[in-house]
Amino acid sequence: MTDELTLTATLRPTGLDDRRGIVRLHPDVMTALSINAGDPVRLSATRTTAALAAKAQPGASREFLYADDLTLGNLGLRDGGRVTVCRQPAVAARHVVLAGAADVVALVSPEMLRLALLGKVVTEGDNVSLRPQELMPVAGPDIGQSLRNRLGYQWNTALLTVIETDGALITMDTVVGWQDGPVSSPVPGPSVRPEAPAATDPEVPPPSLDDLPGMRAQAKELEELLDLGFNHKEVLERLGTEVSLGVLITGPAGSGKSALVRAVAAQVGARVLPVWAPEIAALTNQSAAARLRELAREARTGEPTVVLFSDADSLAPREEPGPISVIFHQVVEETVRAGVAVIATTSRPESVDPSLRAPHLLATQLAVPLPDAAMRREQLGVLTRSLQLAEDVRLDEIAGRTPGFVAADLGALAREAGVRAALRQKDGDVEKPTVAMADFEAALDVVRPTSMAESTLEVAAVTLDEVGDMAEVKQVLTESVLWPLNYPDTFARLGVSPPRGVLLYGPPGCGKTFLVKAIAGTGKANVLSVKGAELLSKWVGDSERAVRELFRRARDAAPTLVFLDEVDALAPTRGQGTDGGTTDRVVASLLTELDGVEDLRNVVVIGATNRPDLIDPALLRPGRLERLVYVPPPDAEARAAILKASSKSVPLDESVDLAALGAELEGFSAADCAALIRESALAAMRDSLEASTVTAANVATARTRVRASLDPGQVAWLAAYAETHQP
Repeated sequence: MTDELTLTATLRPTGLDDRRGIVRLHPDVMTALSINAGDPVRLSATRTTAALAAKAQPGASREFLYADDLTLGNLGLRDGGRVTVCRQPAVAARHVVLAGAADVVALVSPEMLRLALLGKVVTEGDNVSLRPQELMPVAGPDIGQSLRNRLGYQWNTALLTVIETDGALITMDTVVGWQDGPVSSPVPGPSVRPEAPAATDPEVPPPSLDDLPGMRAQAKELEELLDLGFNHKEVLERLGTEVSLGVLITGPAGSGKSALVRAVAAQVGARVLPVWAPEIAALTNQSAAARLRELAREARTGEPTVVLFSDADSLAPREEPGPISVIFHQVVEETVRAGVAVIATTSRPESVDPSLRAPHLLATQLAVPLPDAAMRREQLGVLTRSLQLAEDVRLDEIAGRTPGFVAADLGALAREAGVRAALRQKDGDVEKPTVAMADFEAALDVVRPTSMAESTLEVAAVTLDEVGDMAEVKQVLTESVLWPLNYPDTFARLGVSPPRGVLLYGPPGCGKTFLVKAIAGTGKANVLSVKGAELLSKWVGDSERAVRELFRRARDAAPTLVFLDEVDALAPTRGQGTDGGTTDRVVASLLTELDGVEDLRNVVVIGATNRPDLIDPALLRPGRLERLVYVPPPDAEARAAILKASSKSVPLDESVDLAALGAELEGFSAADCAALIRESALAAMRDSLEASTVTAANVATARTRVRASLDPGQVAWLAAYAETHQP
């Protein structure tokens, strides 16, 4: 045993450790220092910092300390520098103050910040990330998902600075706060989220209902319920009845559920006690129960009060509900019976314990839908009121290009556009700086819809009008996909049901996925895209649940286009599998969702495959994927159009004749044609890195490298299949 050792620091993080405050040491080094996995260690070089120790991978050297770039930066070292390592007492910090970017401070509450840092060791002056340490996992919710919903793409990259701390280890008893900003609630006081203040908070006024477009119906229903329960009890008493003030509000993360509650509460003159459920779920059972009961006592003061539980699925999970779930049920029931409104919100209704929706608990359920293009236009109008917009900004176009975006995403888009405008004009002598359309264009490249991050198809800036040739295919897709999404009233007026789905089939590389992107770009609909195999799981019931969840999200987001790529992997012919019946159950679930008791309104499904013969026949009958559309390989004219589209940004020499080239590329798919243009540009670079154009000689060189990928036998078989299955 020794007090300290000097090792060589090397940059070799793993995905599990990267920027999470973890260093790895050889087991012999850990034994010599008398430390175990998860113990804090003090690291000294140019600066002194601390981290959690873990065992290095087999084959590691005793001479090295394996760290990530963030730890090396905190040490003031480069890769290969010398660092002194010793044990550090695990002294719990009573308070920690951090600084960060303005948007992170605004969006991340101190309670969320504490959960992200839970179990880490910090030192004054350190940079830390929001990535939670997973070496010694703590019981509680997935804070990473919550941060992803709130911050989007930047939650993984945001860095904070430790301004002040009186200890090292972050625990649930640590009071965590932002510099010159809010701090977390000390245990055991009630958990109040600064970004969701009470409706009576004089410093942060509640939003107006006019600022929540698209939720007027939900606001009216909630307002009627609360007004009746709070302000007209005498009418209920004369009628000999009562009203239950328990409400469950569902909707995508960032859609404005909490803002809706605050706005309605202000309308009826009620105060709001906001509670972030994941923070309570992260406590021990005893501490969580004490905080819930304390909150219930605080709510029962006699004045109109709304207790708002955000992300309630953390306290009442459907799978394996624990003791705290029982206490939560009891507290909700007692609070509702005392005349206090209890409103719970969740973005994952399928994960909420069904018993929470009992008549004596959360009897009323409201759904906040994913906004369509018209609603997004209204929201953008509200969110950009404070921005100085240039005359070229077209909010209608931005709304059309943001399918899947919720209010929080649109707010992030507006902020990003504003930041880019400020960066563009900060050094110029501009009397009245404005946010231009180009700033929104740049923001659209980086801001993604967090509500559908797991299955969103990126909508390309292309429409069906820009797809060369394939007139018959485009006509069928327009009638089968765009008409049901854009003209549902016409179908209702004529008394017919629109087509439910379409199957695109054809040789690989012939543009099936590109056609779907073009349809999405034309229809401006919300798009949910999944690969067939992504829904399959080895765990019993998980695959069926994934199918149900996909279509639930599609209904909530209607009008929606659901794209099932490689659908033959998801729905093969039943009775032929060797997987214990998993795919058979998935096919049954898929058939039920497409044509079951629960109607699939304003949702169109597109499947794509190279092997239509492998798909279960029941999926292809009328009412399901009833329209079979053959996407043939491109002919000479289509190949020329594809070459022209692929070379739109490539400076071609006058010697390059695309029409003649297209006629020569027999057997080339659309993907092959695009690859030929890329390879031609690379050939020009090989000749000279100063090349300014791509010549016919470069194209000829590329022809020797890019070969036709279409299999004549497969093409002939698919053409024959189309002859026998076309309507």
